[in-house]
Amino acid sequence: MKIVSKLATAATALMIATAAHAENPMVGGAPMFETKNIVENAVNSADHTTLVAAVQAAGLVETLQSDGPFTVFAPVNDAFAALPDGTVETLLKPENKDMLVKVLTAHVVAGDWSAAEIAAKAKASSDGFYHFKAVSGDTLSAQVKGSNVYIYDESGNAGRVTIADVNQSNGVIHVVDSVLVPK
Repeated sequence: MKIVSKLATAATALMIATAAHAENPMVGGAPMFETKNIVENAVNSADHTTLVAAVQAAGLVETLQSDGPFTVFAPVNDAFAALPDGTVETLLKPENKDMLVKVLTAHVVAGDWSAAEIAAKAKASSDGFYHFKAVSGDTLSAQVKGSNVYIYDESGNAGRVTIADVNQSNGVIHVVDSVLVPK
């Protein structure tokens, strides 16, 4: 009876741990904690080292650690690597800080928007797109294709949301596979 009880206790603990972990996905090989803010979680993602370096260079760490709430479309390292040669290096130069801030804030929206909320707005619109403003002032558009949500910049470039609804203490991150470039 003691073995059955211990097995039941262990199984229950495993289910609780799995359920708690299932609430927020792993990103870049690291657990994302709802109790941590956007920056505290992003620095642990191996897939977001370029984004973190850019946020630091732009002086946006304190902003993205504030109460928010913010919705961040977070490009992975491969998205930055896909930009034309030299783009990231150029943006990271101190003399280009204003341009870097513009690019990064084009990935941030005020509020805490789940992928389901964004998708519902897109599906309900007459043209199939939900248009909204980024913190940069640029217009972003969301569209649902099949089971995927795509976020478009003003030039029509699309980033697919690859990991949605990574909840943070000050908002939510949606991982995207492309850099959204403001005009």
